[in-house]
Amino acid sequence: MEKNLTHIALFAAFTLVLFVMPSAMLAVGVPISATSLGIMLCGTILGPVRGGLAALLFIVLVALGVPAMFGGAGGLGLFVGPRAGFLLGFPVAAFVTGLIMQKWRGPTGPVAFAAAAVGGILVLYAIGIPVMAAMLSAESLTKMFDGLPTHSSLPLPLALSALYIPGDLIKCVLAALITRTIAQMRPGALLSRA
Repeated sequence: MEKNLTHIALFAAFTLVLFVMPSAMLAVGVPISATSLGIMLCGTILGPVRGGLAALLFIVLVALGVPAMFGGAGGLGLFVGPRAGFLLGFPVAAFVTGLIMQKWRGPTGPVAFAAAAVGGILVLYAIGIPVMAAMLSAESLTKMFDGLPTHSSLPLPLALSALYIPGDLIKCVLAALITRTIAQMRPGALLSRA
């Protein structure tokens, strides 16, 4: 039990460190940062339950005011803005990533990439985009991004979220490489496959 708590706390702290790293802010108020890499690694390394709990602990720390967000922000106010859905989606994304890693047997690297892409991109976007759309009216989004080329058949929040996909795919590759390296060097440390 104590070892599980240590793993959960370490990965929550690791995710906080990734949040503090330099990042850029898009005009809609959602930062481009390495945080989703931490969430992906919570799942690929710790598995569904421990990974989900590590991401949940991260959310609790941010809600309590730990100044880990872009610009040193923290507190409950972050959960009423356009990034709220992404924050609240972190535990779900880590859980799904870990579940795929645990259930789908195969080469560690490719499975970790697929798990990170499904949990860290598809699931996270499925939670974050609707909340962002609800928080920001279409009119305010259009004013912020006047002149930005988007596909007219897609809702603007979805089109804007597409800007993140290349970076998120790079994070999936990094998560896969890190997870595979851990599996090769210390197979017992890959709790998602234990």
